[in-house]
Amino acid sequence: MPKARLKRSSKRSSKRSSLLLCAAAALSLALPAGRAAAQISGDAVRIGVLTDMSGPFSDIGGKGSVLAAEMAAQDFGGTVKGKPIQIVSADHQNKPDVGSSIARAWFDRDGIDAVADLPVTSVALAVLEITREKKRTALIAGAAASDLTGRFCSPTSTHWADDSTALASGTAKAVTKAGEASWFFITADYAFGQAMERDATAAVTAAGGTVKGHVRHPLATPDFSSYLLQAQASQAHVIGLASAGGDTINAIKQAAEFGIAGSGQRVAGFLVFLSDVHSVGLPVAKGLLVSTGFYWDQNEAARAFGKRFFAKTGRMPTKQQASVYASVTQYLKAVDATGTDEAGPVNRTMREMPVDYFGHPASIRADGRVLYDLTLYEVKAPAESKAPYDYYKPLATIPAAEAFRSEGESGCTLAR
Repeated sequence: MPKARLKRSSKRSSKRSSLLLCAAAALSLALPAGRAAAQISGDAVRIGVLTDMSGPFSDIGGKGSVLAAEMAAQDFGGTVKGKPIQIVSADHQNKPDVGSSIARAWFDRDGIDAVADLPVTSVALAVLEITREKKRTALIAGAAASDLTGRFCSPTSTHWADDSTALASGTAKAVTKAGEASWFFITADYAFGQAMERDATAAVTAAGGTVKGHVRHPLATPDFSSYLLQAQASQAHVIGLASAGGDTINAIKQAAEFGIAGSGQRVAGFLVFLSDVHSVGLPVAKGLLVSTGFYWDQNEAARAFGKRFFAKTGRMPTKQQASVYASVTQYLKAVDATGTDEAGPVNRTMREMPVDYFGHPASIRADGRVLYDLTLYEVKAPAESKAPYDYYKPLATIPAAEAFRSEGESGCTLAR
């Protein structure tokens, strides 16, 4: 071929390449941020609900948490950007090794984009490390340790549970301000219980109250009589239960047997779910002080969700189950807004977007902490209850700024 033709051919090829590059650049500028590269991976948005299906926390989360995620997907229309929303579930058996094994298989084999619920702090921490490694999203609705948005915070996780700081210090502060100024703590002798007692003690003293004593008990204690006798002898205004699950239920039952409510002392449970109150019944639980960020009868939005949930299950949702619904909804909104299920862009968008927490305004901080007001409730007497699950009467609002520790106190470095 003559040299002249080679030069003309080379020029035409170069011109075509330039035009193609220009067109690609123009297209990338026209697409919203995050959409020019990865979009919806695997042609579906896949969310795994990792929960306790058969253990002590199954009524709090379990199948109800799976249903809540499915309701969120259905209410969103079942698709995002034309791609189906798929909900899968598994039982982590409250074991960190089981939970991490399931999460790793979900991410490596099944293309799961986000994992939701995650009751039990040890399981949540184990799975959180895998989501960090695999660059996936964690929507924590069950585990309550405030360290999840503190020293273990992650740019791809959000914490929707009432955390240990809010449950302990928020409740203690509100009750102390209301005039119940002296406390005695019955505390589960492991890290979570000790952390709640520590936070509650600081809140009581800061509010001008006093702590008259405390006693520690091992996990799964069947007999609280000696601990309750010490609490009675202290003559403290309030007996604070820094425990969870079966321990809290047993302590509430035995406090009723001791006639503590009739003696003038109050019992405050730092981590109490609606299902716990339902389990022990109003004759036993009446007068118990409880704080929570969600109650099915708190407003019209919560009632509408609660009635739909009740129609499917025969019971009202717990705070944990409601948080699964809210977290999955926020996640799907962010995927829709960014046009991708890539964890980084989605979690940044989740933090930027407002959160409608069942009619309550909420927001998400850089450390992943979801902020909303809590309410201090008193459990009704049987005569005050007008319908099934009509258990709580509100006493006071606990503003988010008072309930949750500040970003500077959390120990998270994401916003620094």
